[in-house]
Amino acid sequence: MTGTAQTLPTTPSQAGSDCAVRLVDADRVEAVRSRMPADSDVTDLAVIFGLLSDPGRVRILIALLEGEMCVCDLAATTGLSESGVSHALRLLRGPRVVQVRRSGRMAYYSLADSHVRMLLDLGLTHVGHAGQDRLQAVSNS
Repeated sequence: MTGTAQTLPTTPSQAGSDCAVRLVDADRVEAVRSRMPADSDVTDLAVIFGLLSDPGRVRILIALLEGEMCVCDLAATTGLSESGVSHALRLLRGPRVVQVRRSGRMAYYSLADSHVRMLLDLGLTHVGHAGQDRLQAVSNS
């Protein structure tokens, strides 16, 4: 451990902790705190992750990985109702996860930018690895 360490008293809420002695590396804590994003950025990120907590919205986003689509096509692809897709898209437009392009009376939706695509790709890759790990654990037992 580097820097100044402080011993903190153990409280009942810390029962079951892996630490026998509570030490805080003050230099390390300060270094990490100095690199923490602003509270508003943390809140915005939490909103995006909250939007990703719904399987229907995730299906819509995965469909949009293939390119822009209208509500009717998204509903047919995902198995959701058109009103359900419209509602989900309205929620996803607010924090700029998806964007809309209008052509006459038609509206076409797409992922807002490459960051959203990267987030989905990484999430899908992680789920794939986690799924493989679970299968391997079952086969080894």
